[in-house]
Amino acid sequence: MSSIPTRLHLSSAPHGGGHAGTSGSGEGPQGGGPIGTLDPRSRLLALAGFALLVVVGLDGTAAVALASGFAVMLAAAARLPVVATLRKVAALDGFMLMALVSLPFTVPGPAWVTVAGLPVSLEGMERALVILLKGNAVALAILALAGTMDTVTLGRALSRLGAPDKFVHLYFFTIRYLDVLGEEYRRLRTAMKARAFRLTAGRHGWRSLGWLFGMLMVRSVERAERITEAMRCRGFDGRLRSLRDDGPFRRQDGVFALVSTAGLVLLIAVAGL
Repeated sequence: MSSIPTRLHLSSAPHGGGHAGTSGSGEGPQGGGPIGTLDPRSRLLALAGFALLVVVGLDGTAAVALASGFAVMLAAAARLPVVATLRKVAALDGFMLMALVSLPFTVPGPAWVTVAGLPVSLEGMERALVILLKGNAVALAILALAGTMDTVTLGRALSRLGAPDKFVHLYFFTIRYLDVLGEEYRRLRTAMKARAFRLTAGRHGWRSLGWLFGMLMVRSVERAERITEAMRCRGFDGRLRSLRDDGPFRRQDGVFALVSTAGLVLLIAVAGL
């Protein structure tokens, strides 16, 4: 049982990103810049307000384009790595384009051009462009405001903003043990390959995959039970405590809150809400 990590080491670093003692399954936080020095709570509140307004409140091309400009400025202030950020946004765009490609052909309106005998409406093109810009704006805002936080910082910010403890615990343990389950899966796959297993579309192949995922679930439950017992032995009472004190909001956090509010008001004014 001693080999099972049961505690989340909460870093003593100040506001912002940095490397936490909790390892996740993905990449660590990238960038930071001036955004990385802000209180995580103010960043999450700004992100929630921006994303909600962009997704629900904005429809016009001008307002959405302005929101995209704000998102680009956030990404620049966070000093996100350009190539990695473009790759992530391009992956999102590729997924969205698969869903949006039919809009120019299905949204009614005057034909703009004709492709293979099918009319392409200008309204459909504008609708697809607006949705694409919305997705990019929200994605850049998430990468700039939340993607520059480490796992522990984000979890603590959610907790201090009033998120349920169970949700925060689920977030922590999901991030921490995704790679643990991945290692378990790779061990099972290696054992299958050692027995000369080859995946085929036949009954044997599907049955073997069923056994693989079934055994993975069984071992996951067993691992969770051992972790729970180990944490109880260490006095876990449903709360994850930390020696870190984020302290009150500072002047720069207040300035960021005012600038964020002004930006949201400007978007609302441009959208005519």
